[in-house]
Amino acid sequence: MRRSELAAFLRERPRVGDGALGTALYAGGVAARRSFEDLNRSDPGRVRAVHAAHLAAGAEVISTNTFGANPWKLGRHGLASEVAKINAAGVAVARSAVRPGNLVFGSVGPSGEVVGPLDEEKAPEFAAGFREQIVALVESGADAILIETFTSLAEARLALSAAREVAPDIGVVVLMTFSEQATTLFGVAADQAAQTLERGGADAVGSNCGVGPDTTLTALERMRDAVNLPLIAQPNAGIPERIEGRFLYPSSPDYVAHYAKRYLRLGVSLIGGCCGTGAEHIGAVAGVVRAASAGVRADRVRAPAPPPAAAPAADGPVEAPAVPVPERSGLARCLAEGRFAVSVEMDPPRGAEPDKFLARVRDLAEAGIRFVNVADGPRATARMSAIAFAALLERGGEIETILHYQCRDRNLIGIQSDLLGAHALGIRNLLAVTGDPPKLGDYPHATPVFDVDSVGLVRILRGLNHGLDLAGNPLGAALPFHIGVGANPAAADLEGEMGKFEKKAEAGAQYCLTQPVYETGLLERFVDDVRGYGIPVLAGVLPLVSSRNAEFLHNEVPGMSVPQSVRDRLAAAPTRQRAREVGVSVAREMVAAARDLAAGVYVMPPFNRFDLAIRSVTGLI
Repeated sequence: MRRSELAAFLRERPRVGDGALGTALYAGGVAARRSFEDLNRSDPGRVRAVHAAHLAAGAEVISTNTFGANPWKLGRHGLASEVAKINAAGVAVARSAVRPGNLVFGSVGPSGEVVGPLDEEKAPEFAAGFREQIVALVESGADAILIETFTSLAEARLALSAAREVAPDIGVVVLMTFSEQATTLFGVAADQAAQTLERGGADAVGSNCGVGPDTTLTALERMRDAVNLPLIAQPNAGIPERIEGRFLYPSSPDYVAHYAKRYLRLGVSLIGGCCGTGAEHIGAVAGVVRAASAGVRADRVRAPAPPPAAAPAADGPVEAPAVPVPERSGLARCLAEGRFAVSVEMDPPRGAEPDKFLARVRDLAEAGIRFVNVADGPRATARMSAIAFAALLERGGEIETILHYQCRDRNLIGIQSDLLGAHALGIRNLLAVTGDPPKLGDYPHATPVFDVDSVGLVRILRGLNHGLDLAGNPLGAALPFHIGVGANPAAADLEGEMGKFEKKAEAGAQYCLTQPVYETGLLERFVDDVRGYGIPVLAGVLPLVSSRNAEFLHNEVPGMSVPQSVRDRLAAAPTRQRAREVGVSVAREMVAAARDLAAGVYVMPPFNRFDLAIRSVTGLI
């Protein structure tokens, strides 16, 4: 595999690596004193079974059983002359296990001879040994070279240089092992190591083995800002403990999966495991990665003609044709036709009686408002189910809802169940949000889920729109969800905010609702910045009711920014009633500006004052 092909493979979407070969072979009864690598010849079926277990669990990339197949380690077993044959056998066994689309990385481990600073006089000897092994791996058909578990940067550079000399255009991944301080055994920091390896020609870098998942995360955090390469995470399942003659690792599959989510948020391209991780761990990681990648398959170009009905099933999932966007909902049609859309937010009730909220629907409809946003557990508070409330609001047929759906409270199973149920209830417009953490609300000790974030949720929705469930299984029909996302034009880190928006757009977003905006210039800049994505923007409008309300939002609510000029206008109001009039006036100014800049507005009534929301748009829509 050429370097460019490996880079494209790793950057296309998150990938799943395999677990520990040695751990599985040892657990299967292979004595620790044996050469595990020679099993490629003497017992290939045993090795293949481990590969097959990892692939069945969801691995897309497996490494050959050649970690110690170098002249020094094989020499301890009298096999130094068998380097080429044992490495070739390792590639053959791995290749026999994989399916189309899987990759085989040729594993190259350290010599085992470097226990201090590299002896420069022996460097040529080490380089020759690495070349011998890598030649065998490349000639036997390894897709890429995996240089792994090196504690000496100098030794890793020798192996990398050997790979580049043997096959200048083959993909090479280099993984270092770090301490809890994110340094190598000899004190080289993770970011420095990554930069050195990038200059040496590595196509991807990362961390494997070591103390466990947390240490790996620390090292990758340092690497991320140091290099522009795909990152790889293959942590140990913790530090082993010897119990009744066996080494047992403490990190459970769930714990490793928890860190897989953190690796994905960091932008890691491939996640697998090292010592102590087995098929169960890889299965847990695969579930997390699959959720983060759900819907990506919908982006791929398909052959123009489907296979005949009698043909065997294709290797990949078969997608259903997506419903054209304008046909998915009234909101989608409104935006597609260029009509100015107006939506008003309505939080579900805290109790079980929705009647007083339902009564407000007629007031909104009479004012010409056709869409209602239904918030989902805003500010981490417990309220009536947003899905149930949205279905109740739509029952009368006077308005159409935009359901906010957040990831905080649902695992992947719950997300799929909810979305299928929402579709059955006639809900078509969704706003994908990550959700406020519980510590912000009434139940700070509640357990958050966050199996995916808003970007992952958009991918899941896109997959459903192509008839695929979260695991890529066909549903039989495409679901017509109109997918919305949020954005904050007033974000302090606007570059980071635009980076998030770009990911949402790439994942499949079809419209955007912004946080409240109080400056025309901010809205104009944001609309210009996102124009190239072709995603309609509904500007957020929140009528303020007092100076205290404005100061609270500006100083205590994350993501909110109220300009000093607006706060001064409210502070100058002599009475509460006058302050509300000022708040409505500011809101109307933003609605008027949005008429020229945006595709619509999204009005958030303060304290359920729907009359203020209506006054903010009357005569302007």
